[in-house]
Amino acid sequence: MATEPTITVLAGTESTQLRCLVRSKVLTSYWMLTKPEISFLITITVLVGFCMALPISSLGFPFARLINTLVGTLLVASGSSALNQFLERHFDAQMRRTARRPLAAGTVEPFRALSFGILLSCGGAIYLACAVNCLASLLAILTLLSYLFLYTPLKRKTALCTLVGAFPGAVPPLIGWSAASGSVRVGAWILYAMLFLWQFPHFMAIAWMYREDYDRAGYLVLPKEKRGRLVVWQSVLPSLALIPLSLVPTLVGYAGYLYCAGALLLSVAFSYQAMKLAFHRSNAVARRLLLVSIIYLPAAFLLMLFDKR
Repeated sequence: MATEPTITVLAGTESTQLRCLVRSKVLTSYWMLTKPEISFLITITVLVGFCMALPISSLGFPFARLINTLVGTLLVASGSSALNQFLERHFDAQMRRTARRPLAAGTVEPFRALSFGILLSCGGAIYLACAVNCLASLLAILTLLSYLFLYTPLKRKTALCTLVGAFPGAVPPLIGWSAASGSVRVGAWILYAMLFLWQFPHFMAIAWMYREDYDRAGYLVLPKEKRGRLVVWQSVLPSLALIPLSLVPTLVGYAGYLYCAGALLLSVAFSYQAMKLAFHRSNAVARRLLLVSIIYLPAAFLLMLFDKR
C-alpha cells in the first residue's frame, strides 16, 4: 500500500517532464518560424541606419526610439518569415535544407503558423506607426508585401527573382534611418545600395550549395541551363561594384579613413571569394563565400558606425 503514493508521485513527475518537453519543442518550432539568423542581420542594418541618421552633435541618444524601432522591425520581419514558410511549406518539404522547418516537418499546423505570422506582422507595423513614425511603418509594410507577393512566387517562375527580392531585402537601413530622422536622405540610400549589392553574392553562395534542392522543389533561382552565367553575373559583378560603393561614405563625409581602409579590405576579400566561385564552382568555395559574406556585412556596417563623421 505504501508504494501507491510513490507510484503516483513518479507518474506525476513524468507527466510534468513530458509537458515541459512538449512545451519546449513548441516554443522551438515557433522560434524557427521567425528565422532568427536573418533577424540578426536585419537588426544590425536597422541599427546602423538609425545611428547614422543622427548628427554627432545631437544632445542625448534616443535609446527608447531605437528600441521601439528594433522591436517593431523584428516583429514584422519575424512575421514575414513565418508567412513565407506558410506559403512555401509544400516546397520546403521537398528540400533537404528546409525539410526540418516547422511547417515542412509538421510540428506546427499551417493555420497556427498563418495566424502567428499575421499577428506578428500586423502587430509590428502598428507598433512602428504608434511608437516610432508612419514612414518607418510604411517601409516595413512595403517590404513585407513585396517579399511575400513578388519575390516568393517569382522563385518558381524566373531566375530574375533574386533581382526582384534584392529591392525589399535592402530596405532595413531605410527603416532605421527614417525612424531616427523622419525622412530618408542620401546616406540612407548609400546603405541601401551596399546592402542591395551584397545580397547577390551572398545568395549565389547559398543557391550553389543547395542547387539540387532548388531543382527538386522546382525553384528557378539557379536553373541548370543558366547556372554558369548566373553565378558570374550575380556574384562577380555586384561584388566588384561594391568595392567603389563601399568607399562612398568616406567621400561624402559620413565616415572617416579608418572605415575607408577597412571597407576596402573587406570588399576586396569579398570580391575575391565571389570570383573564386565563378571560376572554381564547388560547394567548398561557395561555403567560404557564404562565410565571408556573413562576416562582411556586419563588419563593414559596424565599422562605418564606429568611424562615423
